Amino acid sequence: MNYFSYGQSMDNEKMREWDVEFSGRNRARLLGYRLEFNKISLENPDEGYANIVQFENGIVEGLLYEIREEDLSKLDEHEGCPDQFERIEVEVLSDSWQRVKAFTYGARPDKVKSGLKPTMEHIGHLLAAGNLLSESYRRKLSVWETLDR
Repeated sequence: MNYFSYGQSMDNEKMREWDVEFSGRNRARLLGYRLEFNKISLENPDEGYANIVQFENGIVEGLLYEIREEDLSKLDEHEGCPDQFERIEVEVLSDSWQRVKAFTYGARPDKVKSGLKPTMEHIGHLLAAGNLLSESYRRKLSVWETLDR
């Protein structure tokens, strides 16, 4: 099954830590959305986790994983689904510009708040995707205002 990741699971070390096996890990883009850090952290009410929000001309870069169906429950657990995030179906553009159906997670509306900031550690998980992100997207993430700078 195809899983589009735009948050901390872009760090393949996180996926290994969660014991989620994947056979593919490739660049993908989600059109019609933008990245925000507006999902309220369970540990700090001022900290925001990555979330996607519909936005007409937006593009969210991320990774398209091919995972086993039996690992879906592991991802749900680590993403806090269904209490914190909901699983949603999206269509992404693969690295070869093919349209691919995938699932991803979107924060529940009652779990978001404006004015939140991520930590540098959280941004680091997104940047762990390295050269699978465009230079401009990496630059945008690296200068994002965080709680700890």
